[in-house]
Amino acid sequence: MTVRTALSGPFPRSEALVAATRDLDRGRTTPDAVEALYAHAEIEVLALEHRLGVDAPTAGYLRWQDIYRPISESWSGFSVGPVTRLFETNTFFRQPILLGPPERVPGAIAARIPLPLRTGEKPRAKIVLPGPYTLAQAVDNRSGDTTEGLIQRLGRLLGDELHELHGRGYSIFQFQEPSLVVDPPTGPRAEAVLAAYRAIEARSSGSTTIVWTYFGDAAPEHALLDRLPVSVIGVDLAETEYERLRPWTASKGLGLGVIDPRTTLPEDPAEVAAIVHDLAARLQPPELWLGPGGPLDLLPAEAAVRKLQLLPTARQELAARGSAR
Repeated sequence: MTVRTALSGPFPRSEALVAATRDLDRGRTTPDAVEALYAHAEIEVLALEHRLGVDAPTAGYLRWQDIYRPISESWSGFSVGPVTRLFETNTFFRQPILLGPPERVPGAIAARIPLPLRTGEKPRAKIVLPGPYTLAQAVDNRSGDTTEGLIQRLGRLLGDELHELHGRGYSIFQFQEPSLVVDPPTGPRAEAVLAAYRAIEARSSGSTTIVWTYFGDAAPEHALLDRLPVSVIGVDLAETEYERLRPWTASKGLGLGVIDPRTTLPEDPAEVAAIVHDLAARLQPPELWLGPGGPLDLLPAEAAVRKLQLLPTARQELAARGSAR
């Protein structure tokens, strides 16, 4: 079985970068100086990913103030709304406001992908986007469309986005879907989610598509997750009762969030390897993806770097147990 490792979302900004962006807001520095810091920080994150041996680098998505902002700032129909708490965390995002039918702007998201990914990492890079259900749940919807209609429309637009990015050389796409396990859809809303991912799959051109769930227990939502037409389903082991996880009926890969981004306490590599080995033997997915349970920007940068050392160590432990290749 193939074991892959990667970050599961944005990486935290360093204190120096946070201070520089505040200074820019207050007129104490220049845009060029902040741009230079961002460029240096992206290269540092990419170098860290290379040292860790990750299979799908991200360069950190440091410029993305939140996962929704690239869409709310670039797609038509949206505006950027008030500061809103991100689920049950101490971090915040600007709520997208939808004033009319959303439409994507070709090239807008591509221009926001970290520069190191655009210039040299395209075939291996992981593109991280909000999933259609979580995005629809986050939006202040004033468009007049129903939630179900909006979910399906966002799925079609994200499918078009994926198709464009695939044409630019990218082939690994992760959709952030915490709402699938925090506020699971049922009935017509669940069918709208499936329709949205069918629209994405229709435009995927053979890309690897990952749905990553976090902030909630994925085990009770097995039936819906199993029906999603994607390559990999990721679950947050800090929230999911892993003993209750069942095999997928389709040949989906399994993503395991083995690093808890809500605490600075380090994980025990041997304990993680034992859990992953047990799941691999019991569920027998064609491939495993290991990474943080959710976005690491919930942590300070130094703590995130320390905790990420688990990934190569856990992979080595798994290889010793005969679970990895």
